[in-house]
Amino acid sequence: MQFQRMITAVDVHAGGEPGRVIIGGVLEPPGQSVHDKMAYLRDSADELRELMLREPRGYPGLCANLVVQPSDPAAVAGFVIMEQTEYPVMSGSNTICVATVLLETGMVPMTEPVTEFTLEAPAGLIRVRAAVNGIKVTSVTFENMPAFATHLEVPLEVPQLGTVTVDVALGGMFYVLVEAEKVGLRLAPDEGADLVRVGEMIKAAARDQLPVSHPKDPGISGVTVCQFTGPPQGADAEGRNTVVISTGALDWQKPSSWTGILDRSACGTGTCARMAVLHAKGQLPLNQDFRHEGILGTVFTGRLIDETAVGQYQAVVPTITGRAWIYALTQYVLDPDDPFPTGFRVGDLWGRL
Repeated sequence: MQFQRMITAVDVHAGGEPGRVIIGGVLEPPGQSVHDKMAYLRDSADELRELMLREPRGYPGLCANLVVQPSDPAAVAGFVIMEQTEYPVMSGSNTICVATVLLETGMVPMTEPVTEFTLEAPAGLIRVRAAVNGIKVTSVTFENMPAFATHLEVPLEVPQLGTVTVDVALGGMFYVLVEAEKVGLRLAPDEGADLVRVGEMIKAAARDQLPVSHPKDPGISGVTVCQFTGPPQGADAEGRNTVVISTGALDWQKPSSWTGILDRSACGTGTCARMAVLHAKGQLPLNQDFRHEGILGTVFTGRLIDETAVGQYQAVVPTITGRAWIYALTQYVLDPDDPFPTGFRVGDLWGRL
């Protein structure tokens, strides 16, 4: 049979968060840098993201990554991150997934007990240190882009909730952070629907009332993620969180039209944002581990290794350590007669479209 497309991908999850890694069947997108290639896919070839993330090949909780050629000779590979409503310049769980796939499939040579290499994300160069045992990657540590807080303990007026005290910080995307118990919620899987509903309301209010923009990359602007925080439930963690990621068509003026899903992991960039807030409040010093639980109890370990500045903001340089597991190697195909060449969404699963 003649297929219109045949795409090879490795399905993998980091702490429960799926991050499909595309390793074949896609021509190299144009662009001088990985950031340029991301912009091309976003603006001129978004059908790849739709094909891989929407039904029947995807589902609301899925992310995908396209392995591309790096522009910097220091990097062994580049990757473009694709999520349901945006192309983030950086993602922690996706970085861990990509690094694990590159090593365990032999695309990057593996050396025991530690393999070090550099990746190029749209955010820039990302240094990776992978712990290796035999043919398995047992952990991935990477140095993230600088993180910084823009608002600390500010009031936010949220319809139906009233005044909520929040923080805003960048960890790769802009997060609005709120303590779950202050809005009557627990960080438990059985409250997932309520967490998503309230999180989307808080996110809409934050975008309206607390505008933010990255001083060096105006393409990173506005709060796009809500993070609920709380105390840990496990003995091996210092904090717990869950992150609400939008999955439906976004009309920022109508939060009731949004749909969302919880990040299944502890969220790498969300952990960086929380550490930036804690550091700004004097509650987390440099060079101290911060073990962060996600909604499933899986843990990412963060650490702040340096202080810096990003424009007018005092910032920190974070590292994140986590682990990923490969669960499938698949060739996704598109039949020329398939009536859904860019997939589909149905309101029963995806909410209002």
